[in-house]
Amino acid sequence: MSRVAAAETSMILGETISRVLSRVNALSDVGPGWTRPSYSDLESAAHVIIEDEARRLDLDVRRDAAGNLFARMQGSDPQAVPLYVGSHLDTVSQGGAYDGQAGVAAALALVAALRAEGIIPLMDIVVTVTRAEESVWFPVSYIGSRAALGRLDREELQAKRVDTGQSLADHMRRQGYDPEAVLDATPPAPARFLEFHIEQGPVLHGAGEPYAIVTAIRGGLRYRSASIHGVWAHSGAAPREGRADAVVALADLIMAMDRVWAEMLGEGADLTVTFGRVDAAGPAHAMAKVAGTLEFCLDMRSSDVAALDTADARLRAEIARIEAERPGIRFDLGRQSRSHPAALSAAMADLVERGAAMRGDRPRRMLSGGGHDAAAFAAAGWESVMVFIRNWDGSHCPEEGMDEADLVRAVEAVHAALVGGGGS
Repeated sequence: MSRVAAAETSMILGETISRVLSRVNALSDVGPGWTRPSYSDLESAAHVIIEDEARRLDLDVRRDAAGNLFARMQGSDPQAVPLYVGSHLDTVSQGGAYDGQAGVAAALALVAALRAEGIIPLMDIVVTVTRAEESVWFPVSYIGSRAALGRLDREELQAKRVDTGQSLADHMRRQGYDPEAVLDATPPAPARFLEFHIEQGPVLHGAGEPYAIVTAIRGGLRYRSASIHGVWAHSGAAPREGRADAVVALADLIMAMDRVWAEMLGEGADLTVTFGRVDAAGPAHAMAKVAGTLEFCLDMRSSDVAALDTADARLRAEIARIEAERPGIRFDLGRQSRSHPAALSAAMADLVERGAAMRGDRPRRMLSGGGHDAAAFAAAGWESVMVFIRNWDGSHCPEEGMDEADLVRAVEAVHAALVGGGGS
């Protein structure tokens, strides 16, 4: 029997979320916003905070060979499929206060409420905190969750972290984990995974809606270390005819791919095209020089693999055109990396929707443009779903905004689904 009223449950959810976010966000490297690199001392310290919170709730805590943390609340039926709930604690450089950590705080809050109510759910609930979700540090997608699922390979363990140049395997060892054991680990039996996460886009904020249910996650096709090679020249002496200006070549490609993006959207394709880091500010560059080299990265995303392949083919066609029109220009896209689109579980979405209806909410269903651990669980055959929380002022930036009351409301929906019998 429940020992607390509904209002007290909401208070427990809110207090837990606020406390966990405050504790985790006290950990950051210097600079604006929050920086906790993947497989860093800061990420590990954040995991220690969650372990402390989990032990206060009398959860059974363990870590796997890659350092992922699992804190289990035993259910009443050992045969029931477990429900894993969580997210990650690493951030991009100078990121926001909610990406990842809000989902971990929500998972702990859900268990805290059940503990306070004296409710034992049918299934085990496992607070799940993955390592290294942000692929800006290593050129590998969903490192922690894929390691937990037995889907990380030896080549990926040799990927270099961008700020240290040391391999993923080396960073695992430095944090006390075992990359060889990661490769030898037996994958767990498929279960269910739920991830609360800020939307990272403007849809919910613009619509005035507190949360939504995610039906699919876009995949990505990335060139992380592309470059353009031209010819260095004097800015005042080199005539326009005959220049091989790397900056102009990039501008040409950007405008061409913007047209490709618009055309493909007009044809009904799902696609985003983003040129991210552009580096033409090395020691060889100067005010009085025509740029002879330039580095850039390109990120294309879609819910459809065929659309990504088409965009990639059109990218290469535009590069061939530019090289032909601008003698002396040569593109080098470097190594391509991909993450596959993931369709999420309709049954899990229905579960969340039933809980939402119990409290009078009608959350929309929508696509996720960003990649998330839920995609890795779905790819491994788990019943996986996400619940988006509205945010504003962008994401992956210090200005990232979220109302903790919106997160409480979303957790209340899942709580209602579990307590109301929908979680069996």
